[in-house]
Amino acid sequence: METWRLIDLGKVEPLIAQTFYEAVAHSVDDGSSANTIILVQPSRPYVCIGYHQELEREVDLDYCRGNGLTVIRRSQGGGATYLNGDQLFYQVVANKRCEAIPMDVEGLFEKFLAVTVYAYRRLGLPAEFKALNDVVVHGRKISGNGAGSYGHDTVIVVGNIIFDLDYASMGRVLKVPSVKFRDKMAKSMMEWVTSIKRESGNAPSVEVVKGLLAEGYEEILGINLVVAKPTINEMTTWEEEVKPRHTSADWLYMPEIRHKHIIQERAIKVAGDVRIVEVEYKAHKLIRVTAELVGEEIKDLMLSGDFFMIPEDGLPKLESALNGTILDRDVILGRVRAVYESCGIQTPGIGPEDFTEAMMNLRGSRT
Repeated sequence: METWRLIDLGKVEPLIAQTFYEAVAHSVDDGSSANTIILVQPSRPYVCIGYHQELEREVDLDYCRGNGLTVIRRSQGGGATYLNGDQLFYQVVANKRCEAIPMDVEGLFEKFLAVTVYAYRRLGLPAEFKALNDVVVHGRKISGNGAGSYGHDTVIVVGNIIFDLDYASMGRVLKVPSVKFRDKMAKSMMEWVTSIKRESGNAPSVEVVKGLLAEGYEEILGINLVVAKPTINEMTTWEEEVKPRHTSADWLYMPEIRHKHIIQERAIKVAGDVRIVEVEYKAHKLIRVTAELVGEEIKDLMLSGDFFMIPEDGLPKLESALNGTILDRDVILGRVRAVYESCGIQTPGIGPEDFTEAMMNLRGSRT
């Protein structure tokens, strides 16, 4: 039976709660640390955006600044969300060559979320796994999850146990077109997201839930968990590498900085046959395309959205491959498939055809 570490960080400030697993992933990937499960809670509320999202398009930054809410870009895809101490995070960091680790992302979610389902059911809630990456109770989402990769051989699965929810704050931190739309969104959130307290009337202690998760990991993965603390090397890696990266403007505004030209041009009218076009395509996940077009030729391209892509750095390669092409379905699909194959890209819930459809929507859109 393989031995994994169980690290309980307790309640810590948001940046540590959200990013310390990256330092652990560094050590797991170089072989200096064993596969690890981290349990942690943020000591205060904050806002988290997905790896491929545009910050100012998703989050009401003025509200966040005015209310002391830190905004953090995570290393996995997905959407913007409000997080606080009423949630317990689990973060799984493991070498993908381990027998317990499925090779495909869909399988990764299904296997590890079986543990989340186990914990909720032990609490008396009829939890079920819902593909792609959710756990639901009575049809409502009660756990949000993400997955990613690190280095050459390490996979990461992150998610949460939700004790209670602040629906008002969840809706308030997001950027929306109007107050009416915000009210509608808040109502929608209450319809499709739930918590232990809402479903059962009260919430168990955090320690009880931690124990249930540990039981579930051991039983479902067939492993032995040993309580451990972060190594000195992991703490140093977080302080010297992870923390500076996540607090830099280059990281927080990653897509915007990568596409300074197209962001600047988006705000002005472009003359002649040159135009800036933006479209949104909703498949299982949202794909947003912003392009500078000369006729039907793509001169510059930015892709963003709440999708997952593994490896995460595959998106710039996809954008680069599509620059200079014309809006021809077969040409675009061929290039997208080629990048998927050469980079080993996985985008659970969507595929090359969805990116192609999103691109083709540029043809019928106006500046």
